[in-house]
Amino acid sequence: MNKAFVKESDNDDDDAEALALAQAIPAGAKNYITPAGYRAIKDELLQLIDVERPEVVKVVHWAASNGDRSENGDYIYGKRRLREIDRRIRFLTKRMDSAFVVDPSVHYGNDQVFFGATVTYLNKAGEEHTVTIVGVDELDPLRGKISWVSPVARALTKAREGDLITLQTPLGTDELEILSVDYPEPIAD
Repeated sequence: MNKAFVKESDNDDDDAEALALAQAIPAGAKNYITPAGYRAIKDELLQLIDVERPEVVKVVHWAASNGDRSENGDYIYGKRRLREIDRRIRFLTKRMDSAFVVDPSVHYGNDQVFFGATVTYLNKAGEEHTVTIVGVDELDPLRGKISWVSPVARALTKAREGDLITLQTPLGTDELEILSVDYPEPIAD
């Protein structure tokens, strides 16, 4: 089909991605993030701008110079990849602009749970879990990093070592006993 009859929108996926993450942050709340999470977003953004995008631009330029673009796979794929990179750059820029960096090391030595805490707890079944409460942009459940808006993080927040807290789950009520609360050490200037 001729490309003139196909509408491609760069904003559809961008809007869907932004909407999905915006829904993860409660309305009116700030987009909290740790310094490490902010650096990761910034590093990815710089990698896209300084390395990946220029490489793809070179490939697209080379492919365009080969003539017929309608059946040129390198050109078509390159343009598509360029749109994906530009979409990701816009998304990361928006996330960095809305980020509120919170340094968890200010709570070093504290036994109360706040953003950035690494908490070890025991559930009713006797299973021990260790989680770190982080921002929505840096969550990684397989590595024990949970979002501060998750039900577990909300239940743990403001509790102290030794506290028993109640967590409502889809399977019923669970009781969590907080075994330890740790924060990263402050970095000396």
